[in-house]
Amino acid sequence: MKLSVKIALFVVFFVALGSILIALYMYNMQHKDLQKIKPDFVITAADLQKAFEDNDALATSKYVNKILEITGMIESVNTGKENILSVIIKTGSDFSSVICTFPLKADTTKFIVGDQVTIKGECSGFLMDVLLNNCVLIN
Repeated sequence: MKLSVKIALFVVFFVALGSILIALYMYNMQHKDLQKIKPDFVITAADLQKAFEDNDALATSKYVNKILEITGMIESVNTGKENILSVIIKTGSDFSSVICTFPLKADTTKFIVGDQVTIKGECSGFLMDVLLNNCVLIN
């Protein structure tokens, strides 16, 4: 075999091996325990929604992929596909709200429509609603 073919095979082998190792690492990565993590921002649900509505680009750069602690009133509680719990927080807007998704093991009895709650979660962005994932209820 030519030397250039051997080098190419060597490079392909190590790229494939590296890709497999990265995939295994990502697959086995644990979710952050948000109960123990200090939030990057503490804000009301109404202020968070308004920040995205007023300047989406600025709010995206400021809040997306950050840990937020929000306070607001529960508008509704839904159990969606695969039993993922979604708690919708009122923002004062008729068109937009903050949707907080909880892990599968979340206790639905803690969420009563009309209650004022404080929730910590990781902001994923804004389409019509602001989305917080991997949320935990703060006592």
